Amino acid sequence: MIRPSPEICAVVRRALKAAQTKDAETILGVYSKDAALRYVGSELDEVFGGDVFRRGMVDHFAEAPPYQQSEDDLEAYESGKVGWALWRGTTTFLTDGREVAASYRISVVLVLEDGSWKIIQVHVSNPDAVFKSLGVPNDVMNALMDAAQEGPLGLGTSGMASVMFTDVADSAALANLLGDRLWTQRIDTHLREVRRIVEAAGGTLVKSLGDGTMSTFTSSRYALAAARDVLRATDDDTQKPKLRLRIGLHTGEVIENRGDFFGTVVNKAARIAAVAQPGEVLLSDATRMMAEGADFTFADPAVVALKGLDGDHLLHRLEWRT
Repeated sequence: MIRPSPEICAVVRRALKAAQTKDAETILGVYSKDAALRYVGSELDEVFGGDVFRRGMVDHFAEAPPYQQSEDDLEAYESGKVGWALWRGTTTFLTDGREVAASYRISVVLVLEDGSWKIIQVHVSNPDAVFKSLGVPNDVMNALMDAAQEGPLGLGTSGMASVMFTDVADSAALANLLGDRLWTQRIDTHLREVRRIVEAAGGTLVKSLGDGTMSTFTSSRYALAAARDVLRATDDDTQKPKLRLRIGLHTGEVIENRGDFFGTVVNKAARIAAVAQPGEVLLSDATRMMAEGADFTFADPAVVALKGLDGDHLLHRLEWRT
Protein backbone atom coordinates (compact mmCIF):
# COMPACT_ATOMS: atom_id res chain seq x y z
CA MET A 1 0.00 0.00 0.00
CA ILE A 2 1.28 3.46 -0.91
CA ARG A 3 0.79 6.17 1.70
CA PRO A 4 2.09 9.70 2.40
CA SER A 5 5.22 9.74 4.57
CA PRO A 6 5.89 12.64 6.95
CA GLU A 7 8.92 10.68 8.19
CA ILE A 8 10.55 10.75 4.76
CA CYS A 9 9.78 14.45 4.46
CA ALA A 10 11.75 14.96 7.67
CA VAL A 11 14.69 12.92 6.36
CA VAL A 12 14.83 14.93 3.13
CA ARG A 13 14.69 18.24 4.99
CA ARG A 14 17.44 17.02 7.33
CA ALA A 15 19.63 16.06 4.37
CA LEU A 16 19.12 19.46 2.70
CA LYS A 17 19.81 21.29 5.96
CA ALA A 18 22.99 19.27 6.59
CA ALA A 19 24.30 20.20 3.15
CA GLN A 20 23.54 23.88 3.73
CA THR A 21 25.24 23.94 7.17
CA LYS A 22 28.15 21.72 6.04
CA ASP A 23 27.24 19.13 8.70
CA ALA A 24 29.55 16.32 7.58
CA GLU A 25 28.32 13.75 10.11
CA THR A 26 24.70 14.09 9.02
CA ILE A 27 25.63 14.15 5.33
CA LEU A 28 27.39 10.80 5.74
CA GLY A 29 24.54 9.45 7.86
CA VAL A 30 21.56 10.14 5.60
CA TYR A 31 22.93 8.36 2.52
CA SER A 32 22.94 4.60 2.02
CA LYS A 33 26.30 2.83 2.29
CA ASP A 34 25.27 0.43 -0.46
CA ALA A 35 27.23 0.46 -3.73
CA ALA A 36 23.91 1.00 -5.54
CA LEU A 37 23.78 4.63 -4.31
CA ARG A 38 23.42 6.95 -7.32
CA TYR A 39 23.40 10.69 -8.06
CA VAL A 40 21.92 12.10 -11.29
CA GLY A 41 22.31 15.75 -12.29
CA SER A 42 20.98 17.82 -15.17
CA GLU A 43 23.72 17.09 -17.70
CA LEU A 44 24.32 13.77 -19.44
CA ASP A 45 27.61 13.02 -17.67
CA GLU A 46 26.44 14.03 -14.19
CA VAL A 47 25.94 10.46 -13.03
CA PHE A 48 28.07 8.87 -10.33
CA GLY A 49 27.57 6.99 -7.12
CA GLY A 50 28.62 4.54 -4.47
CA ASP A 51 31.13 5.62 -1.86
CA VAL A 52 32.68 8.05 -4.36
CA PHE A 53 29.55 10.18 -4.18
CA ARG A 54 28.63 9.61 -0.53
CA ARG A 55 31.94 10.67 0.97
CA GLY A 56 32.72 13.18 -1.75
CA MET A 57 29.59 15.12 -0.78
CA VAL A 58 31.31 16.18 2.45
CA ASP A 59 34.12 17.89 0.54
CA HIS A 60 31.75 19.29 -2.06
CA PHE A 61 29.56 21.13 0.43
CA ALA A 62 32.60 22.18 2.47
CA GLU A 63 33.90 24.16 -0.51
CA ALA A 64 30.51 25.37 -1.81
CA PRO A 65 29.72 29.07 -1.33
CA PRO A 66 27.08 30.02 1.28
CA TYR A 67 23.48 29.60 0.17
CA GLN A 68 19.89 29.71 1.36
CA GLN A 69 16.99 27.50 0.32
CA SER A 70 13.29 28.27 0.19
CA GLU A 71 10.94 25.32 -0.09
CA ASP A 72 7.94 25.64 -2.38
CA ASP A 73 6.67 22.11 -2.03
CA LEU A 74 7.69 18.73 -0.60
CA GLU A 75 5.76 15.50 -1.00
CA ALA A 76 6.85 12.04 0.09
CA TYR A 77 5.43 8.51 -0.01
CA GLU A 78 6.37 5.06 1.20
CA SER A 79 5.43 1.49 0.42
CA GLY A 80 7.02 -1.26 2.46
CA LYS A 81 10.81 -0.76 2.56
CA VAL A 82 10.91 1.77 -0.30
CA GLY A 83 10.08 5.48 -0.23
CA TRP A 84 10.38 8.46 -2.53
CA ALA A 85 10.07 12.23 -2.36
CA LEU A 86 9.97 15.33 -4.55
CA TRP A 87 11.29 18.69 -3.29
CA ARG A 88 10.75 21.89 -5.25
CA GLY A 89 12.14 25.28 -4.35
CA THR A 90 14.75 27.97 -4.92
CA THR A 91 18.38 27.99 -3.89
CA THR A 92 20.14 31.35 -3.62
CA PHE A 93 23.95 31.32 -3.60
CA LEU A 94 26.17 34.16 -2.38
CA THR A 95 29.05 34.25 -4.85
CA ASP A 96 31.65 37.04 -5.00
CA GLY A 97 29.30 39.37 -3.13
CA ARG A 98 26.36 38.76 -5.45
CA GLU A 99 23.27 36.60 -5.11
CA VAL A 100 22.60 33.93 -7.73
CA ALA A 101 19.20 32.22 -7.52
CA ALA A 102 18.18 29.01 -9.27
CA SER A 103 15.04 26.89 -9.20
CA TYR A 104 15.60 23.25 -8.28
CA ARG A 105 13.64 20.03 -8.41
CA ILE A 106 15.10 17.26 -6.27
CA SER A 107 13.67 13.76 -6.43
CA VAL A 108 14.85 11.24 -3.87
CA VAL A 109 14.48 7.46 -3.54
CA LEU A 110 14.97 5.94 -0.09
CA VAL A 111 15.22 2.44 1.37
CA LEU A 112 14.89 1.14 4.92
CA GLU A 113 18.28 0.10 6.29
CA ASP A 114 18.34 -1.25 9.86
CA GLY A 115 15.03 0.48 10.53
CA SER A 116 16.07 3.92 9.24
CA TRP A 117 15.32 5.61 5.94
CA LYS A 118 18.48 6.10 3.85
CA ILE A 119 18.78 7.91 0.53
CA ILE A 120 19.72 5.49 -2.28
CA GLN A 121 19.19 7.77 -5.30
CA VAL A 122 19.09 11.53 -5.86
CA HIS A 123 18.12 13.37 -9.03
CA VAL A 124 18.77 17.12 -8.99
CA SER A 125 17.44 19.18 -11.88
CA ASN A 126 17.48 22.87 -12.75
CA PRO A 127 17.42 24.87 -16.02
CA ASP A 128 21.25 24.99 -16.14
CA ALA A 129 23.80 22.26 -15.53
CA VAL A 130 23.86 21.41 -11.84
CA PHE A 131 26.44 23.50 -9.93
CA LYS A 132 27.05 25.90 -12.87
CA SER A 133 24.68 28.37 -11.23
CA LEU A 134 27.12 28.75 -8.34
CA GLY A 135 29.27 30.93 -10.59
CA VAL A 136 32.45 29.21 -9.38
CA PRO A 137 34.32 26.09 -10.54
CA ASN A 138 33.67 23.03 -8.42
CA ASP A 139 36.81 20.93 -8.24
CA VAL A 140 35.34 18.23 -6.01
CA MET A 141 32.44 17.38 -8.30
CA ASN A 142 34.66 17.50 -11.38
CA ALA A 143 37.04 15.08 -9.67
CA LEU A 144 34.15 12.83 -8.72
CA MET A 145 32.88 12.70 -12.29
CA ASP A 146 36.38 11.96 -13.58
CA ALA A 147 36.67 9.16 -11.04
CA ALA A 148 33.33 7.70 -12.01
CA GLN A 149 34.31 7.66 -15.69
CA GLU A 150 37.61 5.91 -14.99
CA GLY A 151 36.01 2.76 -13.68
CA PRO A 152 36.51 0.80 -10.47
CA LEU A 153 38.10 2.67 -7.60
CA GLY A 154 41.45 1.95 -6.08
CA LEU A 155 44.54 3.96 -5.31
CA GLY A 156 45.92 3.14 -8.74
CA THR A 157 43.39 5.37 -10.48
CA SER A 158 41.19 7.23 -8.00
CA GLY A 159 39.53 6.71 -4.66
CA MET A 160 39.34 7.67 -1.02
CA ALA A 161 42.61 8.44 0.75
CA SER A 162 43.99 10.27 3.75
CA VAL A 163 46.70 12.67 2.62
CA MET A 164 49.51 13.77 4.95
CA PHE A 165 51.92 16.65 4.44
CA THR A 166 54.97 17.21 6.65
CA ASP A 167 57.12 20.33 6.63
CA VAL A 168 60.21 21.40 8.61
CA ALA A 169 59.57 24.71 10.38
CA ASP A 170 62.21 27.45 10.08
CA SER A 171 64.16 25.37 7.58
CA ALA A 172 65.90 28.37 5.99
CA ALA A 173 67.37 29.45 9.34
CA LEU A 174 68.47 25.90 10.14
CA ALA A 175 70.10 25.47 6.75
CA ASN A 176 71.99 28.72 7.21
CA LEU A 177 73.12 27.62 10.69
CA LEU A 178 74.33 24.16 9.62
CA GLY A 179 75.63 24.97 6.15
CA ASP A 180 74.66 23.27 2.92
CA ARG A 181 76.55 19.98 3.40
CA LEU A 182 75.40 19.24 6.97
CA TRP A 183 71.86 20.43 6.21
CA THR A 184 71.60 18.13 3.20
CA GLN A 185 72.79 15.17 5.27
CA ARG A 186 70.38 16.01 8.05
CA ILE A 187 67.39 16.27 5.72
CA ASP A 188 68.31 13.06 3.87
CA THR A 189 68.33 11.21 7.20
CA HIS A 190 65.02 12.80 8.19
CA LEU A 191 63.33 11.90 4.91
CA ARG A 192 64.47 8.28 5.17
CA GLU A 193 63.00 8.11 8.67
CA VAL A 194 59.68 9.58 7.49
CA ARG A 195 59.54 7.03 4.66
CA ARG A 196 60.23 4.18 7.10
CA ILE A 197 57.44 5.30 9.45
CA VAL A 198 54.94 5.94 6.64
CA GLU A 199 55.52 2.55 5.06
CA ALA A 200 55.41 0.79 8.46
CA ALA A 201 51.96 2.37 8.98
CA GLY A 202 50.73 1.03 5.63
CA GLY A 203 51.10 4.30 3.71
CA THR A 204 52.96 5.41 0.62
CA LEU A 205 55.41 8.31 0.55
CA VAL A 206 54.39 9.89 -2.75
CA LYS A 207 57.09 12.53 -2.95
CA SER A 208 59.45 14.75 -1.00
CA LEU A 209 59.23 18.50 -1.48
CA GLY A 210 62.59 19.89 -0.39
CA ASP A 211 62.43 19.27 3.36
CA GLY A 212 58.73 18.30 3.28
CA THR A 213 56.85 15.17 2.28
CA MET A 214 53.49 14.09 0.92
CA SER A 215 52.09 10.65 1.76
CA THR A 216 48.79 8.83 1.20
CA PHE A 217 47.03 6.22 3.31
CA THR A 218 43.99 4.03 2.68
CA SER A 219 42.94 4.57 6.31
CA SER A 220 42.73 7.77 8.34
CA ARG A 221 43.80 5.76 11.39
CA TYR A 222 46.99 4.67 9.63
CA ALA A 223 47.64 8.30 8.66
CA LEU A 224 47.19 9.53 12.24
CA ALA A 225 49.44 6.75 13.57
CA ALA A 226 52.14 7.76 11.08
CA ALA A 227 51.83 11.46 11.95
CA ARG A 228 52.09 10.67 15.65
CA ASP A 229 55.13 8.41 15.16
CA VAL A 230 56.91 10.93 12.91
CA LEU A 231 56.64 13.62 15.59
CA ARG A 232 57.66 11.22 18.33
CA ALA A 233 60.73 10.16 16.34
CA THR A 234 61.65 13.78 15.71
CA ASP A 235 61.16 14.64 19.36
CA ASP A 236 63.38 11.70 20.43
CA ASP A 237 66.16 12.65 17.99
CA THR A 238 69.23 13.79 19.95
CA GLN A 239 70.84 15.73 17.09
CA LYS A 240 71.07 19.48 17.54
CA PRO A 241 69.40 21.68 16.59
CA LYS A 242 66.17 19.71 16.70
CA LEU A 243 63.90 19.63 13.68
CA ARG A 244 60.39 20.88 14.40
CA LEU A 245 57.70 19.62 12.06
CA ARG A 246 54.29 20.84 10.98
CA ILE A 247 51.90 18.11 9.81
CA GLY A 248 48.53 18.43 8.07
CA LEU A 249 45.97 15.71 7.24
CA HIS A 250 42.80 15.61 5.20
CA THR A 251 40.65 12.74 3.88
CA GLY A 252 38.54 12.52 0.75
CA GLU A 253 38.48 11.69 -2.93
CA VAL A 254 41.84 11.88 -4.73
CA ILE A 255 42.88 11.35 -8.32
CA GLU A 256 46.13 9.54 -9.16
CA ASN A 257 48.11 10.14 -12.33
CA ARG A 258 51.46 8.42 -12.90
CA GLY A 259 52.16 7.95 -9.22
CA ASP A 260 51.22 11.48 -8.13
CA PHE A 261 47.97 12.58 -6.51
CA PHE A 262 45.81 15.60 -7.25
CA GLY A 263 42.57 17.30 -6.27
CA THR A 264 41.00 19.47 -3.64
CA VAL A 265 41.82 16.96 -0.89
CA VAL A 266 45.55 17.19 -1.62
CA ASN A 267 45.42 20.99 -1.71
CA LYS A 268 43.52 21.18 1.57
CA ALA A 269 45.94 18.83 3.35
CA ALA A 270 48.84 21.07 2.28
CA ARG A 271 47.00 24.19 3.47
CA ILE A 272 46.29 22.56 6.84
CA ALA A 273 50.00 21.75 7.27
CA ALA A 274 50.82 25.37 6.46
CA VAL A 275 48.73 26.71 9.38
CA ALA A 276 50.00 24.13 11.89
CA GLN A 277 52.42 25.32 14.54
CA PRO A 278 55.86 23.65 14.91
CA GLY A 279 55.34 20.32 16.67
CA GLU A 280 51.62 20.12 15.74
CA VAL A 281 49.50 17.65 13.82
CA LEU A 282 46.36 19.35 12.50
CA LEU A 283 43.63 17.40 10.75
CA SER A 284 40.35 18.14 9.05
CA ASP A 285 36.99 17.22 10.52
CA ALA A 286 36.58 14.58 7.79
CA THR A 287 39.76 12.81 8.91
CA ARG A 288 38.74 12.96 12.57
CA MET A 289 35.29 11.51 11.82
CA MET A 290 36.74 8.62 9.83
CA ALA A 291 39.09 7.80 12.71
CA GLU A 292 36.15 7.73 15.15
CA GLY A 293 36.61 5.08 17.82
CA ALA A 294 40.38 4.81 17.39
CA ASP A 295 42.73 5.36 20.31
CA PHE A 296 43.59 9.00 19.61
CA THR A 297 43.04 12.14 21.65
CA PHE A 298 42.27 15.55 20.15
CA ALA A 299 42.29 19.07 21.51
CA ASP A 300 39.21 21.26 21.23
CA PRO A 301 38.54 22.02 17.54
CA ALA A 302 39.20 25.43 16.03
CA VAL A 303 37.64 27.16 13.03
CA VAL A 304 40.28 28.66 10.72
CA ALA A 305 40.59 30.14 7.25
CA LEU A 306 42.79 28.28 4.77
CA LYS A 307 44.58 30.17 2.01
CA GLY A 308 43.00 29.61 -1.39
CA LEU A 309 39.97 27.76 0.02
CA ASP A 310 36.62 29.44 0.57
CA GLY A 311 34.91 29.63 3.93
CA ASP A 312 36.02 28.56 7.39
CA HIS A 313 37.33 25.09 8.15
CA LEU A 314 37.00 23.04 11.33
CA LEU A 315 40.40 21.63 12.35
CA HIS A 316 41.48 19.36 15.20
CA ARG A 317 44.89 19.04 16.87
CA LEU A 318 46.19 15.55 17.62
CA GLU A 319 47.51 15.18 21.16
CA TRP A 320 50.41 12.97 20.03
CA ARG A 321 52.32 12.99 23.31
CA THR A 322 49.55 11.14 25.21
